Amino acid sequence: MTGGSKRGHDHHDHGHDHDHDHHHDDDAITFRVRALERIATEKGLVDPKALDELIETYERRVGPRNGARVVAKAWTDPAYRELLLRDATTAIASMGYVGRQSEHLVALENTPKVHNMVVCTLCSCYPWAVLGLPPVWYKSAPYRSRAVSDPRGVLRDFGVELPADVEVRVWDSTAEIRYVVIPERPAGTEKLTEAELAALVTRDQMIGTAR
Repeated sequence: MTGGSKRGHDHHDHGHDHDHDHHHDDDAITFRVRALERIATEKGLVDPKALDELIETYERRVGPRNGARVVAKAWTDPAYRELLLRDATTAIASMGYVGRQSEHLVALENTPKVHNMVVCTLCSCYPWAVLGLPPVWYKSAPYRSRAVSDPRGVLRDFGVELPADVEVRVWDSTAEIRYVVIPERPAGTEKLTEAELAALVTRDQMIGTAR
C-alpha cells in the first residue's frame, strides 16, 4: 500500500495476547536491575556516568555490530542472503548470534520501492542477539503508537523523508517473532570489504528508522 503501512503477519496481534508473561518477566528483570543499580550507586560501588557509558556502548556499538556483520554478509554473499530471507533464525545462528529474544527471527529487505520499519506495539520485543539493547525511544509509548498510525511522520522525526512512491511496511514484533531490517546497500561500495561494509550499518537502519 503506497504511502501507508502494513502490519506484518495477521497473527501478530494474537501473539501479543499471550505475551504478558514475557512482558512481566522483563518488568521483573528491569526492577531488579534498577534496584541493584541504585544500591551499588548509593554505596559508591558504581559511578553512574560510567554505568551510562557502559549501557550506551552495548546499546549503540557492541550489540548492533552483530547485526551489521549479518547485513554486510548478506550484501556480499548471495547464497547467505537467500538463506537469511528464507530462514533468518538459521542464517543468523550460523554466525554465532543466538540468545535471548532472538529465537525466531525474520529478515526484512529494504528496496528502492519498499521501506520496512519495526515496532513492538504492546511492549518492547527486540532481537537482542543482533541489535544489542533496545533504545529508550523504541520502548516509548509515542513510538509504539505512532509507528503504526503515522509511520511517515515517525520517519520524518528521524530525518528520513521518503518519496511518495516508496511503500512503508510496519512490522509488529511479538514474543514469537522478531524482525531485523536489511537496509539497501549504498551505491559505490562495490570495492569495500565485508568488514568495511559492516562499519557503514547502523542500529537504526536495522530497525528501519534510518535509510
